[in-house]
Amino acid sequence: MPENQPLGAAIERYLASLARENASPHTIRNYAADLEQFADSFSVGDPVAPTAIGALELREWMSDLYDRGLSVITIRRKLAAVRALFRFMLREGLIQTNAARLVRTPKAPQRVPVVPTAEQTNTLIDAVGAGKIERPHPERDLLLFELLYGCGLRISELVGLNLEDFDRAGRWIRVRGKGRKERQAPYGSKAASALDRYLEVRQTREGERALLLNHHGARLTDRGARGIVRLYARLISGDVSLHPHSLRHAFATHLLSDGADLRSIQELLGHARLATTQKYTKVSLTDLMAVYDRAHPRARK
Repeated sequence: MPENQPLGAAIERYLASLARENASPHTIRNYAADLEQFADSFSVGDPVAPTAIGALELREWMSDLYDRGLSVITIRRKLAAVRALFRFMLREGLIQTNAARLVRTPKAPQRVPVVPTAEQTNTLIDAVGAGKIERPHPERDLLLFELLYGCGLRISELVGLNLEDFDRAGRWIRVRGKGRKERQAPYGSKAASALDRYLEVRQTREGERALLLNHHGARLTDRGARGIVRLYARLISGDVSLHPHSLRHAFATHLLSDGADLRSIQELLGHARLATTQKYTKVSLTDLMAVYDRAHPRARK
């Protein structure tokens, strides 16, 4: 392939390769948005060739991201997409050197996730199950909460579940996580009961295998699921900050607080690296310090 192929064409080829490799639609959509913005920053005048973008140009691009007030987390995500693109272009012979390797990744701030307590979480889910809010699909909504908190699923994993992914006798779910990696996740009696109630009333179009459905009888989207969580959180607890990942955080933190080991939690969450799971120890330490400050006589002024 010619090395002077326009950057936009290289990006299209890269996104097509992701589709061929069965990357999730969510991943492809996010990469497409970030790489389109990346290409736009070099679109002044004639189309730029990938070979014209070196380490200096990449650093200037990152500097512009900082100037626009983007968070470090967002910049790290955009840089990851660009690095993946450059690795692809190197393999395809569109560039001779990978300039993206020379750009340092900005250090992410160490943030402790905000996690609802076990009491707050159970109160919320019990209220969802009590039907205090008039909703067209209360059984589906309860199952959504039970699986998010009871299994620690990501929102994309939840809406991607199909009927055949459930082993109802053994109470196991086949979960497709990041990078299409599969894992087995157990679920408990509360989720099993919610699943039975939902399947009794589930109505769908012919051939639809998705577990959670929208009002059209088609697969519920991640946006739709997020909206459901926000609605109940706002109306029941008045917490507008609660989102689906809050329940995943709660799942891990409450397991750790009750004695589960990090390796087991790592497997349940589907984390590739133990370091990702270790952030929950910081949450527990924060809670521990709060207990100490409240209870120990030498901690109080």
